[in-house]
Amino acid sequence: MVRNVGSRQSLRESMADFNVSSSSQNPSGRRSDRNAQQAGITMTPVAGVKCTSCASAGQTIWLLPGRKCPVCGKTPTPASAAPTLDSRPKGKPQRCTECLAADRTVWLLPGYPCPICARPEQQRGQRATASNVLEQSKKQPQPTGPPSVESDEVKKLFADATSNTQPMTAAQLRSMLSNFNSQQAGNLSPEQIQAELGSTNSLFMMSEKKPSEQTKDCLSCKAAGRDVQLAADDECMMCYLVNNDLLEPVSDAQMAAVNGEINNLLLAEKEKQTRFPRATRENAAKYTKPFCDFLTNNPTVFHAVDALKKDLKEQGFTQLSERNSWEIKPSGKYFVERNGSSLIAFVVGANYDLGNGTAILAGHVDALTAKLKPVSQVPNKAGFLQLGVAPYAGGLGHTWWDRDLGIGGRVHIKEGDKIVTKLVKLDWPIAKIPSLAEHFGAPAQGPFNKETQMVPVIGLDSSDSQSKMVEPHVEPFSQPSLLGRADGSVGSFISTQPPALVSAIAKALDLNTSSYANIVNWELELFDVQPATVAGLNKEFISAGRIDDKLCSWAALQALVEAQDDTSNSSIIKVVGLFDDEEIGSLLRQGAKGNFLPITLQRAVGSLAGHKPDSDLMGRTMANSFMVSSDVTHAANPNFLSVYLENHAPHLNVGVAIAADSNGHMTTDSVSTTILKRCADKVGAKLQVFQIRNDSRSGGTVGPMLSSALGVRAIDAGLAQLSMHSIRATTGALDPGLGVIMFLGFLNGFEAVDKELQDS
Repeated sequence: MVRNVGSRQSLRESMADFNVSSSSQNPSGRRSDRNAQQAGITMTPVAGVKCTSCASAGQTIWLLPGRKCPVCGKTPTPASAAPTLDSRPKGKPQRCTECLAADRTVWLLPGYPCPICARPEQQRGQRATASNVLEQSKKQPQPTGPPSVESDEVKKLFADATSNTQPMTAAQLRSMLSNFNSQQAGNLSPEQIQAELGSTNSLFMMSEKKPSEQTKDCLSCKAAGRDVQLAADDECMMCYLVNNDLLEPVSDAQMAAVNGEINNLLLAEKEKQTRFPRATRENAAKYTKPFCDFLTNNPTVFHAVDALKKDLKEQGFTQLSERNSWEIKPSGKYFVERNGSSLIAFVVGANYDLGNGTAILAGHVDALTAKLKPVSQVPNKAGFLQLGVAPYAGGLGHTWWDRDLGIGGRVHIKEGDKIVTKLVKLDWPIAKIPSLAEHFGAPAQGPFNKETQMVPVIGLDSSDSQSKMVEPHVEPFSQPSLLGRADGSVGSFISTQPPALVSAIAKALDLNTSSYANIVNWELELFDVQPATVAGLNKEFISAGRIDDKLCSWAALQALVEAQDDTSNSSIIKVVGLFDDEEIGSLLRQGAKGNFLPITLQRAVGSLAGHKPDSDLMGRTMANSFMVSSDVTHAANPNFLSVYLENHAPHLNVGVAIAADSNGHMTTDSVSTTILKRCADKVGAKLQVFQIRNDSRSGGTVGPMLSSALGVRAIDAGLAQLSMHSIRATTGALDPGLGVIMFLGFLNGFEAVDKELQDS
């Protein structure tokens, strides 16, 4: 609903104040003498004044004498005379016929050139809408002259604009455009701006006087579909403008659309500035390729943590050592690792106070695999070189048959008096677990013995004369005599590994033959070498290995990196904890059941406090905290829908799914669901729900163990995937981005949401 636009006197005053043009010619009056007389305005000849301050900045602004320039805020002294009003062309404003043919509506006074048509050729086709004005303004060089508007006013206007549901006044519109350092906006006269913004948003609300408390409806406007309220003693200026062809009739719906467009522009601009993206397909899609690259380039838990560390360092995070004292400060951003396979990163708000809470994202970065045994050299059979491996969690399942497998992990090497750790990745097909052809009947159907029937082959043994079928055309990787030398004698580590593999690892690490014995030990595993890729007719899927749970872990850390830009108004600590060994129970020191997260939080709070935190301080901190346990969940499989609980089967490319379990295998409850739902609403993210059937067995996450150890409120919520625990699984192409957006919404939104639930 639009309030009173004011009396004729206020209209005359506001139109005089609005007499601004960037045309190189002095502008004429805004209506003919006849229309002015009808409005009760006495028009006297007066010379226009060019604003000299704006002219020095490359802008041409004409003003009435004595008027303050709305662009630079200064009142210029008369410098250059211009034609008086009585010598200017007379007549009502007219549409530019050339613009009209191009589907643009631009009002002009008779005899004056159209500034839109005068634009460069490549800009003529654009409508002079608020969107195009703002877009063009960003491409203009920063003016070096006087400031465009008062900075405090602009900041307040910009801050209030997003919540303003009323039409903007002419002055507000000018200030909004100037807020973007707009020279382009100056190329549009007020008439053109008001015409293109719905023919109402400027003139209709030109009067900045507050309307009378006692109002009445304008019956003429109401009959025409316009909702206008007038002070009891006022005449309707809307009717005057329409009846004199100065304004086209505009409905409330059109006005609402105009205001919605402007507010959306401001929201979009604010979104870009705060890196607080909305959950749209466009915003989510930009994360698809980076996530695929991350999966392909980092096949082991050690590679994944190392890559995340490098990302954090590039973003200015400081690495902490568990062995040293910490000095944590507000606005600081830090990370610490354990065992090279677990990592915790956190950002301290600029306004942090002792006892304030933490917003925690917790996940795991390990994945199902097959690890090399301590003695991986096994007797060769049938002329094949084989490799001794052991399944990690559910590794070596049926999906591991006939896959192209690489080998990677970490290697400990003696260099002088030091032992250094290096990562290695043999990312070409080295190993394969061959299946038995179905022609052999029952033995090919299983079950299979993982110790004797799923042993990878890594080459041919040319020394087995009874099994030679193809003579190798290359020399063996290593000679048997190598391991008998002093530097590789029986009992050394390399004597327990396949010589061919030792040679390949040494070559990848640039070790010469004499340095083989410097390999003290290694921790290697098998991985599918096929790269992560998008799939589907419309490329709506990601097909990859190790999605569980590098998907949620990667999204969580990306969210923290983006959340660091929003610390100036934060008074909490934002935390991401990524743990190893989740797939085998989290029992080790680098797992979630270890003390890694509790001791990290305690040390961080203690450093901020300047002393060892007591139970009261940590108790308050944990009571004010909240954790999202972010692990993948099962997406609906269209071929097996009967195994899913009805209405509890998440879909791909929709958003994070809340995982619930009545027996406490998940941390989700009504309070935690409410908190996450409110955070999701702030970024327009959709939440799904997953729960198993009563006749199925639930899995577990790091959520219950961490929530119990810390005493924090928590929820289990993660992204959906198909074929969990397969060597190659599927998720949605948009899901990595939807995860980043939701997790960022949680990190940035929890503090405000928590104030709504102080007693929960």
